[in-house]
Amino acid sequence: MFKKLILILGLLVSFQAMSDGDLFDEHFNDYSENLSDAQDANKKGVFVFFFMDDCPFCQKMERQVLNQPDVIKYFKTHFLNYKINTNSNLELVDFDGNDTVERVFAKKHNRIGATPVLAFFDLKGNRVVRRTGFANQEDFLLLAKFMVEDAYLEGKFIRYKRKNR
Repeated sequence: MFKKLILILGLLVSFQAMSDGDLFDEHFNDYSENLSDAQDANKKGVFVFFFMDDCPFCQKMERQVLNQPDVIKYFKTHFLNYKINTNSNLELVDFDGNDTVERVFAKKHNRIGATPVLAFFDLKGNRVVRRTGFANQEDFLLLAKFMVEDAYLEGKFIRYKRKNR
């Protein structure tokens, strides 16, 4: 009986931690609607994490970066956040209102090959910041600030990174 109680309490705590600490927002795969939601919520834009199930660097980002409280807080404050599986045939509506599937949206519309890809879209649906590959927590937050501060309009991320370290 005591073991069952401990197991139930453990599951409840785990469930609560997962629900409070999820970076990604709920949506119905209509990115034109998501864009409108971001505008209504006075967000800076939309962040999309492009991933593949068998990508070790995607998994590492999910385990070590995307679940960190300060990352979640910053991203929830400034962006609506979504993830797209680059191999999925799940239907979606792109930022322009066109019907497609996740795989096509990733590979043809956003030229995603290797993953992970960290992509930031402005409130018009234009991809304005993109990084391919693993980013540690510090670089990931700096990349988000690069977007939030509109520094991408002034130059490359590498210069911004050198200036802000």
